[in-house]
Amino acid sequence: MHRYRFLLSRQWVILTLVAIALIPTMIRLGFWQQHRYEERTARNDLVSAALHAKPVPVERLTSPGHAVSRTEKYRTVTAAGTFDTAKEVVVRRRTSSDGEVGFHVLTPFVLSDGKVLLVNRGWIPANGVQTAFPEIPAPPAGRTTVTGRLMADETTAASGIKNVKGLPDRQIMLISSAEEARRLGAPVLGGYIQQTAPQPRDGSPEQISDPGSEDAPLNYAYMIQWWLFAAAVPVGWWFLVRREIRDREEAAAQPQPEETEPATV
Repeated sequence: MHRYRFLLSRQWVILTLVAIALIPTMIRLGFWQQHRYEERTARNDLVSAALHAKPVPVERLTSPGHAVSRTEKYRTVTAAGTFDTAKEVVVRRRTSSDGEVGFHVLTPFVLSDGKVLLVNRGWIPANGVQTAFPEIPAPPAGRTTVTGRLMADETTAASGIKNVKGLPDRQIMLISSAEEARRLGAPVLGGYIQQTAPQPRDGSPEQISDPGSEDAPLNYAYMIQWWLFAAAVPVGWWFLVRREIRDREEAAAQPQPEETEPATV
C-alpha cells in the first residue's frame, strides 16, 4: 500500500475531493437537461398538434373570462364580425421578424352576438417617438371572417414584460382580455388571436409568424454530454494515479549519483 501513500498528500486529497464533488453535480446536470428535453418535446408536440388541428369557431374554445389552456393555445379558430378600429390599441415594444422594435396592433372584433374577440393584427413600425399613437393601416371594412391562432392572455410572469402604468393613450404593454373588457365595457372572449387570414395587403401590419419548435435535441445532447463527463471523472482520476505511480517508480529506479570524497592536500 506504500505505493498509494502519496494519495494522502494535500495536493491529492484536494484533487480527490474535487473529483468526488464533480460526479454527482454532473449527474444532476444531466437529469436537469433530461427534464428540459422532455419539457420542450412535450411543448413541441402540443404546438404541432394545435397548428395541424382543424379550424373551429372561436366560441367553441373560449368565452368571456375563460383562461386559454396549454392544449387550446395555438389552435386555429375562426370568427365572423366587424373590426372596431375606433377602439383599437397598440402593444408597445414588440419586434418584427427582423428584430426592429415597434408595435403590435390589437383591434376589437365585434361578433354578431355582441361579444368581442381581441385580434392581434400584426406588427407595425414605430416611425417616430413611441409616445405618439402611430398611423395604423385599416382592416377590411364591414362584416368579415377572420382566422387566427388562439393565444392565452399575456402576463409578466410568462413573458418577462413589465406591465408599466401611465402609458400614453391607447397604448398597452400586455394583452389582457380582462383589462380590455373593463376598458371597452363589453364581454370580451378570454385570450386573443394572432390573425393569419385575411392575408395582409400592401402596407398592412406584418402578421406574426408561426411559433417555431424549440431545440429539444440539443438538450438531449447536453444530457448525454454531462453523463459522459461524470463517467470520465473517475477514469481520469485513476489515469492520473497510475501515471503518478509510474513516474515515482521510474524516479526510484534511476541510479543515484555516487558521492565523491573531498580531495586531500
